[in-house]
Amino acid sequence: MNSEVFIELQNITKYFPGVVALKNMSFQVRQGEVHGLIGENGAGKSTLIKTLTGVNQPDEGQILIDGKPVVLTNPNTAKQYGIGCVYQELNIVPELNITDNLFVGYYIKGKGPLLDYGKMHCRAEEIMKSLGQDIDPRTECGKLGMGLQQTVEIGKSILLKSRLIIMDEPTSSLSEKEVNQLKLTVKMLKEQGISIIFVSHKLEEIFQLCDVVTVIRDGQHVSTSPVSEMTKDKLIADMVGRSLDNLFPKQIAEKREELLRVENLKEPGVLNDVSFTAYGGQILGFSGLVGAGRTETLRAIFGADPISEGSVSIRGKKTEIRSPRDAIASRIAFVTEDRKKEGLILDASVENNLHLATIDRDRIFRFFIDVKKRTKTSLQNVDTLRIKTASLDTSVGTLSGGNQQKVVIGKWINTDADIFFFDEPTRGIDVGAKVEVYNVMNELVRRGKCVIMVSSELPEILGMSDRVLVFRGGRIMAEIERDSRHFNQEDIMKAAWGGTLS
Repeated sequence: MNSEVFIELQNITKYFPGVVALKNMSFQVRQGEVHGLIGENGAGKSTLIKTLTGVNQPDEGQILIDGKPVVLTNPNTAKQYGIGCVYQELNIVPELNITDNLFVGYYIKGKGPLLDYGKMHCRAEEIMKSLGQDIDPRTECGKLGMGLQQTVEIGKSILLKSRLIIMDEPTSSLSEKEVNQLKLTVKMLKEQGISIIFVSHKLEEIFQLCDVVTVIRDGQHVSTSPVSEMTKDKLIADMVGRSLDNLFPKQIAEKREELLRVENLKEPGVLNDVSFTAYGGQILGFSGLVGAGRTETLRAIFGADPISEGSVSIRGKKTEIRSPRDAIASRIAFVTEDRKKEGLILDASVENNLHLATIDRDRIFRFFIDVKKRTKTSLQNVDTLRIKTASLDTSVGTLSGGNQQKVVIGKWINTDADIFFFDEPTRGIDVGAKVEVYNVMNELVRRGKCVIMVSSELPEILGMSDRVLVFRGGRIMAEIERDSRHFNQEDIMKAAWGGTLS
C-alpha cells in the first residue's frame, strides 16, 4: 500500500436548515488503500460522500488532492480529479448493453457522425476482464444479475481512470456468491493502486476487506485506526457512543394463542405446499437462500401476489384475503423489504407517511382528518421509535435509511395489527438502529403480537427467533425450535441447501 495521501478533508463543516451535517470533519485516504467508513444512520456518511463527489460544497474547511487545495464544484469536477462512486442504488440503464452503459456521456467518435463501437467494445471487454469478468460487452445489462451490474458501475470508474472509488453499501442487495465476487474485485482494484472508500454496516466486511477504518458519529470524526488494531466491540462503541453488550437483545415472551395458520399454499413455480402456524408472543424466523420463497410466502398471505391453492386462518377462522386492503382489515402488517419503493412516499412528510395505512381511521367525517389526534400519534411515534427528524413536516426522503425504516415500522404499529411481517427489517441500517428495531419486535411479542421475520443474516435469525422455518425452492425444508440441537448456523444452511436434519 502506498503511503502517499491521495485525498484529505480538513475541518469540513456542512450546514443544512436546522442541522449541522458535518462538523470539523477531517479525513484522509492514501493511494491504494481500502478505507472502511462506518457510522450509524444519520451520522453524516452520505453527506461526506456527497462532499467528496462534488454534490455538496462545504461551508467551511478545505479539500486537498495530492496535497493541493481543490474545489469540487460538481460531480464532473470530482471525476476529473479521479473520484468515482458506486452508489447503493445503481445507475444502470437495463435496456442498454455493457458498452453503452460504460461509455454513456463519453462515447468514442469514429469517422463522420458515427461512433466507433469496435474500439468501445474492445475497451469495454478489457475493463470487464480487469475486474475478473470475461463477458461479451454487447450483453444487455438488464439480463445481468445485481453483482454484474455493479461490476459495470465499477467499470465506469475504471474507464474514467479514477484513483479513488467510493462504494456505498455495495453488498446490500447481493447474493452470497455475488458478495464473494465483489470481494475479489476490491482486491483487484487495490492491486492496481486504486483507493477505495468502503461504506458498510456489516462489520465482518470491514474486518475482511479494509486496511483502515474511520468511524464518524453525529457528523464528527470519532476515530481512524488500522483494522488490525480495531476490535468489534471497540468499533461498535465508537459508532454508537456506548457499549452494546448484546447485539441481539432477545427477550423470551410467553407463547400465546395461535394467530395465523397457513395451509397448503401453492402457486406454480413459486410456492410448493407451504404450511405453518404462528403464535402470539413469538418471533417466527424465515431463513433460506435468496429466491427460496420466503418473501413470496408473505406476499401471498398479504394478498399482494396470487395463489392457486391453499388457505389462511386467523385466530382459528378461515379468512379470504384477496388484496392488501383485506390483509390490513384482518390486522396484518407488512414491513416490506424495499422501504423506498414499497414502504414510503419519499416526497411526503414524516407525518403523512406515518399515517399511510390508517387514513380511513384518522377521519372524523368523510372528508375531514382529526389533525390534532394524528399529530399526537405522530409525536408519540417519533419519541417511542427515536426517529431523528427536524420536524413532522420533514420530507421522509431526506432521512437516513435507519430513520426511514423506523417510519415504516411506525406506520404499521399505528394500525394496531396482531400479525407483523418484517421482511429483511435491518437491511442497510447500522448496528445501533438494528438494536432499536429488535427492541420493537420484543415489545410487540411482549404484548402478545405475532412477528414473522424474513432475514438473510443467520446471526439475526438465531439471535431473535423463537422458531425457524427453513425454505428452499418454494417449500419448507425444516422447522427448528430455539431449544433444538439443530438451532445453529450449520444445520440451517444444510436444510437451505436441501439436506435432511436427522
